[in-house]
Amino acid sequence: MSPLQSLPAIPPRADRQLHEQHKLGKRLRHQVGRAIADFGMIEDGDKVMVCLSGGKDSYTLLDVLLQLQKKAPVDFSITAVNLDQKQPGFPEHVLPDYLRGLGVDFHIIEQDTYSVVTRVIPEGKTMCSLCSRLRRGALYTYAEQHGFTKIALGHHRDDLVATFFLNLFFHAKLSGMPPKLLSDDGKHVVIRPLAYVREADIEAYAQAKGFPIIPCNLCGSQDNLQRKQVKRMLQAWEQESPGRIETIARALGDIRPSQLSDPKLFDFLALGTRDGSALPDAHAWLGGETHDRAT
Repeated sequence: MSPLQSLPAIPPRADRQLHEQHKLGKRLRHQVGRAIADFGMIEDGDKVMVCLSGGKDSYTLLDVLLQLQKKAPVDFSITAVNLDQKQPGFPEHVLPDYLRGLGVDFHIIEQDTYSVVTRVIPEGKTMCSLCSRLRRGALYTYAEQHGFTKIALGHHRDDLVATFFLNLFFHAKLSGMPPKLLSDDGKHVVIRPLAYVREADIEAYAQAKGFPIIPCNLCGSQDNLQRKQVKRMLQAWEQESPGRIETIARALGDIRPSQLSDPKLFDFLALGTRDGSALPDAHAWLGGETHDRAT
């Protein structure tokens, strides 16, 4: 046998693509399952409302959750919910046709938030903030009316990292987008099962699955968004130092309050004081007040 005959056969390109797609799907299921377990996102008997926008992230979220549901250690239901914001030219048939094909329970909320946003926000200004509030209000109201116990959103690892830097650069605070949170009114538990998933993997998965993507023409086309600035910065960092975004994402799960500067999180006043002696208050320090010292 010649040396060439002893080499393993190279599989056809189509077979390699299927193999890579299988590996990607397995990785996504593992990462989503781990996030659900790490943060206690889904419990037995949960009614999970998956918010479906028509973008790659929410399609991937729904697809992976439906796969995990079949083998999950707990019993839970899934309902896909889309908010039709009445944007001009929105293809209303795409999501219902896709969801009927899956056989998944779904509902389309119809609410004209588009007119509200375009009326209130001056031309050329960023619409995302108001649009997001109106969309969240409509989804929360529907979830409360129909007894959903969890609201699942499609934010991924890169979204969590970008939100941290948005708050750091533009709002002067260290906060981000937690994988699981309780709404301000205490009525809703919001979960982000894609918290460990890279956006690049979602893009590849959505392309491989052929999801019928619906672009957001209301705010997605705005070039001056702060989030886009941060995304470009993170992409440049990743190109320069591959793995940096993953390192930052892990750091968001390893917070050490005593190494920061927030007195609400760490009692700096009590740190290292001698014999419990009282310290002058801020007014005394700032005002330069004197006090009698023992001689």
